[in-house]
Amino acid sequence: MQNLLDGILKAFELLFQGDPEVVRITLLSLEVSGMATLISLILGLPLGTFLALVKFPTRRFWISIINTGMALPPVVVGLVVCIFLWRNGPLGFMHLIYTPAAIVIAQVLIAFPMAAGLTLSALQQLDPKLRIQLLGLGASKIQMVFTLWKEAKLPLIAALIAAFGSVIS
Repeated sequence: MQNLLDGILKAFELLFQGDPEVVRITLLSLEVSGMATLISLILGLPLGTFLALVKFPTRRFWISIINTGMALPPVVVGLVVCIFLWRNGPLGFMHLIYTPAAIVIAQVLIAFPMAAGLTLSALQQLDPKLRIQLLGLGASKIQMVFTLWKEAKLPLIAALIAAFGSVIS
């Protein structure tokens, strides 16, 4: 029990004294998680918007895939990325295994469904008549999308926080 207590005290000592190695690791974690969140939002925001606004035959299938991705355990994602990036794996020639880029890839696969799914949910919560009204007032489709994003600002911020939280933990 004393060893456990000593370890916890040493951990807090390293954290609060600004140990250079701990600071470097913390900054790398924030950088990698921030980059993965940014990429996930760049991909997930348009996809979630598309799924919310456009009706097409396989739409329910793609929404199911997004929802499944939101529940995917990070360990499974890490294992799949590791298998793909392993030296003998399909992407082994890229030599990315054990690099920050590999971590970003895995974290994007974790955060992307979160960003897309929560964007979809946020836009589905809006009044459907708002979209018709915007188009009726002469807004282009791009203007309509940006206005809908503005109207769903708080849920979209929640999507950002959830995506970052899913990769930083």
